[in-house]
Amino acid sequence: MTAQILLSELSNLVQESKRKNSELRNAADRSLSDLKAIPAGPEAQLAADLSQRPNFLDPFLIACGTRNAKFTGIAVVCLQRLIVSRGLSKTRLKEVLEAFQEATALGMYGRLPHRTEKFSQRFIGLDIQLKILQALPSLLQNYADDLRGELLGTALLICSILQSSKTGVVNNTAAATLQQLFVSVFDKVITEDKRALELPTVGEAPAEDGPVQLRSSALDAFRVFNDLCLLTERQKPQFLRFTAMPQTFGLELIESILTNHADIFLSHPEQANVLRVRVMPFAIKSLSERLNFPTTVRVTRVLYVMLRRHLTILPSECEMALSLLTHMLDPDAAPPWKRSLCMEVFRGIYAEPGLTRKIYAQYDEQEGKKPILKSHVAALVRLATEKPAVIGLGHQSTIPGTQPTSGDPFGEQAAMEAAGVGGIIGGAVGMNELGVPGISVQWSSVRVPCIDQLDKMEPPTLPDSYIYSLVLTCINNFSEGLAKFILPLTIPTETRTKRRHRAPANPDQDGTPTSTSEAGPPPNSASPEPGRRRTVKRTQVPVNPLTLDTLPLLSEIKTTAAMVENCWPAILATCSTFLNAALDSEFYHSLVRSFQKFTHVAGLLRLGTPRDTFLTTLGKTAVPSNILSVNANASPSTPATETQSIFKNAKGLLSVDAFVNQSPTATVDRTQQAALDSNAPVLTTRNLLCLRALLNLGIALGPTLGSAWSIILETLQHADYVLFTSSKKAGRQNSFSQKGEGQGGGDSSSLQANFGAEITAVEIAASRMFESTGDFPNESFTDVLIALCNLLGNFKHSAGGEELGSPTSPLKLARMNQVHRRLPSISGISTSASSQLQESHFALAKLGELASINMSRLTYNEPDASGWNILVQELVSVACSTRMSAAVRLKSAEVLTGLVMEAAVTTTSEPTRIRADVQKRVLLALHAEIGGLSEEDPEASVAAQGADIEVHRIALDALKSVLEQSGEALVSGWNIVFDIITSVFGGETPSSPGVKPGESTLPSSVLRRASKGRSPKLIRSSFSSLQLICSDFLSSIPTTCILVLVDTLFEFCSQDDDLNISLTTITFFWNVSDYLQGRNESFSLERNVSEAEDERDLLVLATNDNESDSNAALWMLLLLRLAAVTTDLRAEVRNAGAIQTLLRIFDAYGDLLSPQAWSLCLKIVVFKMINANNAQLTQLETEQEKRSWNETTIIILNGVAGLYANYLDIFTQQVDFASSWETLIQHLTTLLDRQSLDVNSAVFKVLGMVLTKVGHVDKVGKPSIELAWELWSRRGIPVAPNATANSKSNVQDTLLSYVRSFGEIYRLIEQDIDTARVECVLGLLRDCILLPDGPTYSADVEYLTPLQKQVIDTVRLIRTDIGGVPSAVIRTVADFVTFAFKQRSSSPNIEAPLGQGKQPTYVALSMSSMDLLRTLILLHVNDRDIYYSGAFRLSLDALIVPIALKYGFLREVKGPSPWAVATSTSLALLEPAMDSIRLLSIGDTELRRIWKRIVTIASAIATADCSQAIENSNIMADEESDINSFRRIRDLITPALGSAVVADKTRRAYTESVFTNSIIHKPEQDELPVLEEDILGELYRSRPGRTFDPQPQRRSKMSYVCLDELFCLVAKNDGSAERIRLAQAASPFLILRAGLTLRAYISDQPLRGRMPQPLSQRKELLYIMRKLVSLNSEPRSIPDAPGVISEQKKHLHRLFPLISHAVAVTKGDQELLKCLATALDVVGAEFGIYNAEYVDMHG
Repeated sequence: MTAQILLSELSNLVQESKRKNSELRNAADRSLSDLKAIPAGPEAQLAADLSQRPNFLDPFLIACGTRNAKFTGIAVVCLQRLIVSRGLSKTRLKEVLEAFQEATALGMYGRLPHRTEKFSQRFIGLDIQLKILQALPSLLQNYADDLRGELLGTALLICSILQSSKTGVVNNTAAATLQQLFVSVFDKVITEDKRALELPTVGEAPAEDGPVQLRSSALDAFRVFNDLCLLTERQKPQFLRFTAMPQTFGLELIESILTNHADIFLSHPEQANVLRVRVMPFAIKSLSERLNFPTTVRVTRVLYVMLRRHLTILPSECEMALSLLTHMLDPDAAPPWKRSLCMEVFRGIYAEPGLTRKIYAQYDEQEGKKPILKSHVAALVRLATEKPAVIGLGHQSTIPGTQPTSGDPFGEQAAMEAAGVGGIIGGAVGMNELGVPGISVQWSSVRVPCIDQLDKMEPPTLPDSYIYSLVLTCINNFSEGLAKFILPLTIPTETRTKRRHRAPANPDQDGTPTSTSEAGPPPNSASPEPGRRRTVKRTQVPVNPLTLDTLPLLSEIKTTAAMVENCWPAILATCSTFLNAALDSEFYHSLVRSFQKFTHVAGLLRLGTPRDTFLTTLGKTAVPSNILSVNANASPSTPATETQSIFKNAKGLLSVDAFVNQSPTATVDRTQQAALDSNAPVLTTRNLLCLRALLNLGIALGPTLGSAWSIILETLQHADYVLFTSSKKAGRQNSFSQKGEGQGGGDSSSLQANFGAEITAVEIAASRMFESTGDFPNESFTDVLIALCNLLGNFKHSAGGEELGSPTSPLKLARMNQVHRRLPSISGISTSASSQLQESHFALAKLGELASINMSRLTYNEPDASGWNILVQELVSVACSTRMSAAVRLKSAEVLTGLVMEAAVTTTSEPTRIRADVQKRVLLALHAEIGGLSEEDPEASVAAQGADIEVHRIALDALKSVLEQSGEALVSGWNIVFDIITSVFGGETPSSPGVKPGESTLPSSVLRRASKGRSPKLIRSSFSSLQLICSDFLSSIPTTCILVLVDTLFEFCSQDDDLNISLTTITFFWNVSDYLQGRNESFSLERNVSEAEDERDLLVLATNDNESDSNAALWMLLLLRLAAVTTDLRAEVRNAGAIQTLLRIFDAYGDLLSPQAWSLCLKIVVFKMINANNAQLTQLETEQEKRSWNETTIIILNGVAGLYANYLDIFTQQVDFASSWETLIQHLTTLLDRQSLDVNSAVFKVLGMVLTKVGHVDKVGKPSIELAWELWSRRGIPVAPNATANSKSNVQDTLLSYVRSFGEIYRLIEQDIDTARVECVLGLLRDCILLPDGPTYSADVEYLTPLQKQVIDTVRLIRTDIGGVPSAVIRTVADFVTFAFKQRSSSPNIEAPLGQGKQPTYVALSMSSMDLLRTLILLHVNDRDIYYSGAFRLSLDALIVPIALKYGFLREVKGPSPWAVATSTSLALLEPAMDSIRLLSIGDTELRRIWKRIVTIASAIATADCSQAIENSNIMADEESDINSFRRIRDLITPALGSAVVADKTRRAYTESVFTNSIIHKPEQDELPVLEEDILGELYRSRPGRTFDPQPQRRSKMSYVCLDELFCLVAKNDGSAERIRLAQAASPFLILRAGLTLRAYISDQPLRGRMPQPLSQRKELLYIMRKLVSLNSEPRSIPDAPGVISEQKKHLHRLFPLISHAVAVTKGDQELLKCLATALDVVGAEFGIYNAEYVDMHG
């Protein structure tokens, strides 16, 4: 590429100089020849060859000297290419630079031959200058070793010359190139330093300690930089030949060199000397003077770089500079933009923590030096307070005001002032006078800092608040730097090593580093008892970095500590000022973070004074004193309401529900008070932000705070109280309706949401703070605990180690010390009772939370060391004090409850000894609490006594919870448990823990009277624990406590305060019974019962050492207790309790009883229960009482049924089983006399259930089964007239039970059943179905009712292989078929008022009966008895009903309609039955009856009244189905219908039905003759014509089928007698049918005129005429016409007059006329007029 370019350019140069410059041309020719002589090869090889030919450059050097733009342009391009490719001869570098320098003189125009070329030549010159500038960097890079001294100066001079060009692009390019060349000079120094030992020195330069020897590159760099400084100071350079340089550009070059090669100045003393002698003095001087903005900015940047990078080599100079920068912050020392410039420098300094420490160590810590850092932070204090109006300083932080263009410049200020906040901007200057109120990112920041605005010639217009935003940034950077350095050092070495490999276990969510633990607990922490497993986490205490003596950074750590110690007052003052200023969200959050980090660092360094001071300030900012005082002195609300809300607030801490979900039941006084307090100050989200920061500090510094915990906890308490008080005021939401953290405003709902979110964040922080105490050593935890207890009042920690519940327990002090207890005031402010109440609740809630977090500590350490005694004594003392507020007492009791519950759960899986110790400690705490309440206090008020009950209840609930969580693991204290449970009953107070368990002190007489409790509420609470014990923990109770448990159960069962408790207690007898049975495998009841004569004997046996005897005695005592309860007057206790439980016990343990033992139990318990029940009924008067005892009876019966069903095999082994069975049947019979549906249903359920278990009749004997049959059949259906009025729904249930029970009876009597019994059963089943009391909530259209289904199944069950039984069953089922289609009254045996029930439809029953009927008849189709007895005929009668109704049955049925099912059933029956009828001798009379039904069925199939069809009927499909059915039945009965045994009336009925259904168009009313008379008598009588056209029948296809049937019946067949009879019966109807159509045509057609006949009528007429012509009728079916002899056309003879008339009226219808003519021809042939051939030819 280089060769081509050179070749081309040389050729151009030769061409251009051909006539202008011969010297140039000759030189160019020589160089061109040399270039061509070089062989082709790589470009590097070409460059090497050219570099060895110095003369090759001659044409280019000559061209540059010609001052011709074209020549120079070509030459510069070639020289640039040679420089880049390293093809330039090093011996001619000087000449090349001189050529470049001469070329730069080619100004804008150069030597122009013609003026017209001026414009193009101008740009050629511009291109030359740019090419030169592009070549210089490459020249310096590629020939660095050769470009030294003067040559370097010449190169820099060329750039300087071009920089002076007035062309912008050249000027700027030259400046950039010059800067690049200066940097390259120093790059050469770096390269030279790496080879320092290989290169000789070439000169010297002055330094602070004397001249130093320099090598070539270092010397060039020194000369260049020194001259650069001289030029910047506007002095004459010593090395460079520059005439002048813009000062701003010189400063930029200095900054570039200092920035890119700062290390050179640190390692080269000559360069450091230049900084010390020239740069720093010039910078300080320039900064002190009032220079223009561009110069000052660049000077400041240079100074900032030296402060950052060269502080160590310029200590005195930097001290002066820093002092000057601090001094410039004074308002009178510099203009605002210059002050901001200085602050930007400090902002950068503080952003580098190491630089900040270096400055402090170099100046502030050194004697005789100025305290640079301390002076600056002091200046920040002055700066922050110089213009309070600008920063919006007030009583507390506010949101900055918006710009006036936002609509309402004072709207937000008004909103803030309405919330109790002072003016947003204080002072004498108003908002309109200030450009921007407050400090905000929106208007207090600049897009580009002043120090970076190098393109500005004038200082920018800065916001007034910009400098204050810089102050905030400095503070933030300072605190951030401290934290970044100190916080990692607080992590122990071991932990830091582990964290390199894994993430922290508990990272701080807010970004605050969490201090980690030391290697072990401190020496003074209490150690757990030997053998006790300690599960407390390893103690986490932040390491104090000042104690790390071996750390290399120790000196810097001490410097940091000194910084904090000396600067904290100024930092605190500055932050305090801005904490009360108007800041936007970003600045305020940054300020709070800075404050928090500074405090964190002070705490980690164990600097108590700054830490506590900062914590106090943060606390006061979180809860300002003015807000606290206003809320503390506010009038209290209603105590009850406050108490409720306090619980909510204290439990969740600062719950936002208190603000959003206000109670709507505010009183008038409260509304008035809210109106007075509408302008009261309230907490804002910024206060909550400060509170959150305080809590985060508590998390980070927790183990090191000591007494400082009181600051955090008291602040948290104050915030809780203020928020609680604010939430109780009406209009609370308005105080948060000011604009939020943004400047654009917002509605109140979003502000409320923001407030709620901030409260949630505070809640999370508080929760994390208390959770962190779980990692504290015991000493630190005790500090927190004591601080919380102090919030309750004058807490005095007792040094004694007495355990609660001991004789000298501190619980006695609860009543003694309550007089001296007082609640704290808030920061010395006089508070109301409401505030004291809220504070107490807060402290109690946090005590509970703290205890829960540290539960492992409290349980696995000694009570004194862990704080258990301190905590429990305080809680019990508060809970038992009658002079404390009830709400506070209850809260204390709740906290104690939570404590004992969690303590019990914590040790569930521990070894027995540890578990017993903790369990005893927990139970003693509850026992002591109840014991304190039991002391009578005559001075206690009613409210206090009510509180005693509530505290007692809470303690009982706590016991329940303890049992729930650790009942199975409870190994100690069962005696205390029962003492606490029985403490709810009157009498003696709970016995001391020393009473021996199992010593029942309740005599027998007492066990049978109701126990009186102190309060129903307490009884319920105590019972829950008893319930838990009996349900889950019986196995954990010692044997000696079982008898006490039984007595306790009876005591709760007999109490009359709570019915549910009595009921539930009864069920516990079952649990205990089950437990007793399971304890001993050899359980023998008979021996033990025989040995005991009364209850006292059983009590003696219960305490027997023999476990078997003891268990049996206890089991019998249970039965006796339950037996006594079965006669309880409370129905619930009887029914759902004693009876059922007693029967369950019998059922469960029946396998353990012998037959004789069962006999004893049945006689003594079961039958006596039934007798007692019946006897009790005779004493009842009201229906309600009777119903109640009926329920009891049902329960007993169900139980008895279960016993017999389960243990019948054992019962049958009894010697007196028959007597026992008879007794049972007698009891059942007696119960039926009650006339109760429910009882009757239960009786038959019992009967069926018991008989189900009787596998064979021999098992119980036939007499026993006969007793059951008599019970079922003797009384009829078990529904009395007066019984149905009581309950409609139970009638069906009763009948269903009744029918179901027969199934079991039938199974046992099936072999002995006879027709009489079957008919009895069928009658009873029919009565059950006919009872007009259907199911209430379902219709029996689609599905059978349960009763109907059971009846059908029962009928199917009956055996039909007995003579007469099939007929009886068929008759009954046929009767069932008709139930849906006939109006039925009630059963003859059942009188009204049964009609009050819901009337069944019987549709599903009828359809199911059809299927059953078909099955039965087909099964017995060859049985003569079903025909002879009339059962088959009755079946056909039943099927005729739905078929005849057809569309007249208006109920819509899914699936096949009843008439369709009846049709298919009848056909299915007739097909096999016709053969059986013919073969069996059933008698002519019955046969005629059957034929009559068959003809009726055929007629019903063909007939249908479509006008009654419902909307969804598919008439066309039904018609097709009927046609098929009609054809099937026609084929069955033809020709058998013509038999002599069939009555003529029956045949006539069939043909008449066919005739009637064959009519297509309905005739007039008087047009049809009376069918019973001579139907052809008026055949030829004409009728008046009609002008309207009747519509054809909807079932016209069926009509045509019937019409064809008429023709078929009359047609000649086989000539049999049957056929002749059928033809004789049908022929009159056929003639009449044809005559009706012809007569209608003859009458109506003349009136139509030329109108055609309607299509349907024409179709009918043509069809009939063709059929008449083609018909060969039976000769003997129609009598001969007078004077006419014919064989097969007699029908035409009868119709001849009508046909001839029809011919006369026919006009235009040739087809019809032809048919009529054909008929006349046939008649003529019969008359002898035509022969047969003529008729056939013309027909």
